[in-house]
Amino acid sequence: MENEINQLPLEIPDHAAAEDERLVRACVNGDEQAWNTLIDKYKRLIYSVPVKQGMSPDDAADVFQSVCVELFTNLAKLRKIKSLPSWLITIATHKCYHLHKKGKLEVELDAMEEDATEAFATMPAETLQEIQQEQIVREAIDRLSPRCAEMVKMLFFEQPPVPYNELAKRLGLATGSIGFIRGRCLARLQKILTEMGF
Repeated sequence: MENEINQLPLEIPDHAAAEDERLVRACVNGDEQAWNTLIDKYKRLIYSVPVKQGMSPDDAADVFQSVCVELFTNLAKLRKIKSLPSWLITIATHKCYHLHKKGKLEVELDAMEEDATEAFATMPAETLQEIQQEQIVREAIDRLSPRCAEMVKMLFFEQPPVPYNELAKRLGLATGSIGFIRGRCLARLQKILTEMGF
């Protein structure tokens, strides 16, 4: 990976970049917990690329696993940590392309760079923009308080959405307070998204 991969405009905000720099440094130094945290932070972003391209769950899982191996192998070579989300999307897109076109995931990083134009051509611009926006929303949700983050995830990301009475039980709240707290959490989320330029 002699040339830095910065194919996409997606960069994380400075506060998140500082957190990622600490995580990456710890990962490079062999900290297993840091690896778990880094993968947990970006797993939905990585997995969303093959899903958006219509791959089967098994193929999407293969792409995810292959991207994680690539991350493990090349993380120390990444020069611009702020572009980590773009780099992950790039790698996932290449892996999807190679799986779709060649039926295999084993590919050298140099070969992926050579195929960058063709790989991105297979992903519609709207899909790429949607993936980037989803990652920004996930980053914003992660900045909420734990209770607000959990509430937003249960109400808007679980399928089917968690009913208020179940949500109240899980969070240890009165059912009647859910609507008010939800409104405050969404207002905080909107403020964070605005600060992030969304």
